[in-house]
Amino acid sequence: MSSISSFNLLNLDDYSCVIDRPRIPRIMTVPGIISDFDQPEIHHSNCHNSGRRIIVSNQLPVKARLDPDTNKWVFESDPDSLVLQLKSGLRPETECVYVGSLPVEINLSDQEEVGQMLLDKFNCVPTFLPSDVLNKFYHGFCKHYLWPLFHYMLPVTRKQGVRFDRVLWKAYVSANKIFADKVMEVINPDEDYVWIHDYHLMVMPTFLRKRFHRIRVGFFLHSPFPSSEIYRTLPVRDEVLRALLNCDLIGFHTFDYARHFLSCCSRMLGLDYKSKRGYIGLEYYGRTVSIKILPVGIDMGQIESVKSSSETAAKVEQLSRRYEGKKVVLGVDDMDMFKGVSLKFQAFGKLLDEYPVLRGLVVLVQILNPARSRGQDVLEVESEMQTVASEVNRKFAKNGYEPIVFVTGPVSTHDKVAYYSIAECVVVNAVRDGMNLVPYKYTVSRQSNRDLDEVLLVNKPEEARKAKKSVIIVSEFIGCSPSLSGAIRVNPWNIESVTEAMYLAITMPEREKEMRHEKHYKYVSSHDVAYWAKSFDQDLERACKEHFHKRCWGVGFGLNFRVVALGPNFRKLSVEHIVSSYNKTNSRLILLDYDGTVMPRGLVDKTPSKEVISILNNLSNDPKNVVFIVSGRGKDSLGPWFDSCKKLGLSAEHGCFTRWNGESGWESCAATVDVGWKKVALPVMEHYTEATDGSFIEPKESALVWHHAEADPDFGTWQAKELLDHLESVLANEPVIVKRGQQIVEVNPQGVSKGVVVDRLVTTMQSKGRPPDFVLCIGDDQSDEDMFEKISSSVGSGIAEVFACTVGQKPSMAKYYLDDTVDVIKMLHGLEAASTHVTRNTGFHVEMQT
Repeated sequence: MSSISSFNLLNLDDYSCVIDRPRIPRIMTVPGIISDFDQPEIHHSNCHNSGRRIIVSNQLPVKARLDPDTNKWVFESDPDSLVLQLKSGLRPETECVYVGSLPVEINLSDQEEVGQMLLDKFNCVPTFLPSDVLNKFYHGFCKHYLWPLFHYMLPVTRKQGVRFDRVLWKAYVSANKIFADKVMEVINPDEDYVWIHDYHLMVMPTFLRKRFHRIRVGFFLHSPFPSSEIYRTLPVRDEVLRALLNCDLIGFHTFDYARHFLSCCSRMLGLDYKSKRGYIGLEYYGRTVSIKILPVGIDMGQIESVKSSSETAAKVEQLSRRYEGKKVVLGVDDMDMFKGVSLKFQAFGKLLDEYPVLRGLVVLVQILNPARSRGQDVLEVESEMQTVASEVNRKFAKNGYEPIVFVTGPVSTHDKVAYYSIAECVVVNAVRDGMNLVPYKYTVSRQSNRDLDEVLLVNKPEEARKAKKSVIIVSEFIGCSPSLSGAIRVNPWNIESVTEAMYLAITMPEREKEMRHEKHYKYVSSHDVAYWAKSFDQDLERACKEHFHKRCWGVGFGLNFRVVALGPNFRKLSVEHIVSSYNKTNSRLILLDYDGTVMPRGLVDKTPSKEVISILNNLSNDPKNVVFIVSGRGKDSLGPWFDSCKKLGLSAEHGCFTRWNGESGWESCAATVDVGWKKVALPVMEHYTEATDGSFIEPKESALVWHHAEADPDFGTWQAKELLDHLESVLANEPVIVKRGQQIVEVNPQGVSKGVVVDRLVTTMQSKGRPPDFVLCIGDDQSDEDMFEKISSSVGSGIAEVFACTVGQKPSMAKYYLDDTVDVIKMLHGLEAASTHVTRNTGFHVEMQT
């Protein structure tokens, strides 16, 4: 029952009462073409960069407090909010509208007044989630299920975390729909861009795309994206993936996170990505979903401003006196289970135990930000942390010396910058974290500042001489680690390695500290939040630039909804028009693929049905028709299947073998005479088959095909690339072509393709004085594109009626499509009914043998 993800409670079709939703078109405006009646062609001269940015996040970038005198809510901007800081990277004229929830609960009677005030003063649109939805959505599904799962923690037992609860999932979807409704209230879909932030709102893109098919949507995930082994345990994994794929651009901090997402799309949805000119994209129903990899930065202006303030200078002076003569090791962490604070304390205790000379000299100052959620897990983390810290302090404290000092939150930005400024090194020891900007802020805070230097020269001259020096100890498992090439990277689970890293940081030569600091500062200062926002925004514009050049309509139900986007000239083929053209012509060529075209691919028994045999017999018996099955299958299969179709032509193995009708023999291309290359290619394929579980070789008379559809998706793709390179190398001097297809690697003779078949048949008909004035070509896969291309270009130029038709709504060289094999059979029935049936052989079919 999990497939019913669009439960009536959260009906996605709620929007239908507000706006006409485009559907699969059924209105005919041009003979043979069913138009997208609900979506007339739109021309936008200013649709690329003039729109506003609708920034959506779980919380609005405002602080709130209740004025005790007036009993009214008072709001102010939150300068620490990332979604507010990112505006510095956008064009100065770009207006931002912020959609999100408030950090406080507002009475229902006050919501309208507060909402209007926030919109007028801060350009903020509050969502006002009902308290029960908020608790289940945020504290339930987000913080106690998704957050641990995305940080690689599975609830194997109930004590290890909250297991999937469909009630909480419904609340998550409900909240996402409320956020989407608020966006709909303010958006101009023809101009504005929507930028959604983080894992709280992963299904929101589906609601937006359902309402406006061409909406411009970007999404950035600020947490890790887990590997497929972890992610696939999510019972609603497909719904979440498909929702994200309703975006135009999806951003990640690191390549690892993006790689995990792409692997999940491959393994669970069968989607492969392509990289072109530095951009990564997923083809999804005619839309290209772009992937962005860029870690977020910090607000340099804010940190520099805080550094220069008198408040910070006073705090630095106070801290310098307090820790005079001591080396400060700093930790700044949230109170949650993944920050590894207790592991850090254990490593620090071991440092003091193994290096007695550091006792009384080194202090670990731990700033603790308040927990973002509540629950037993937070209490357990806090208890363990206090226990470890107490043990270390009890063992090594003496004469006023306290090894581990807690600074509990909330701690102001000014105070944090002051602590950064006096710290010998910073330790970020998280066992898993999406990004973590503490090392960036520490680096900038340690950069020389005249006001702070003057304070340090008076109170702590040794520290002043260390300006522009810093050391960072960073966990391997956080997003900022790859960008900090000068940091000491550690495995937080290895207590001994963290201890040694601390000792190395404390005793590191001054010149080395300077060099590490310079390297970090250069990166951090040039890759700030403005750089990140500008880069993402530019890529979002690029990803959306083709929106109004395509025809779009929605398919699917609930959270499986997606938009099919196709070229403006790509239309569904109507039976009425093709029958009309069919009746007006006298020399017709009909080319049909087999698997996936006249017979569904999913069948175990591939033998043609009696219905198919009857249709083909009636069409091929018409003296005006030349009908061919053009397939990649071997002649040993096609021949016996169609023996009863005496006037049907067959082309096997993509044209290597041809049988003009049931009474003629098989002809082979000259290129297939020598297959000596198989002695070289087959052992190579056998080697890869042995090494790749689930793969197999399909031998053909003229070709060899290596299939990896049943292999592990990632390993199979990897092996296919290696096999392709290997075969191209060993067969470089052979008259063959090595190419990759849909989960195959194929070796074919040169000069053989379905396009060549088309050329040959048309040429033969012309040589017999019967040039075709009608060509119908239907196929469903990549090999059929050769036929479509040939018909649409050189062959089609002199033919009155040309119909290249693909099966399925997907990008193609064909100008027409039919939905499936059922539509193909219906269309062939229409031609069958229009044919003139004869019982005698006119001679034309016999002549085609020559």
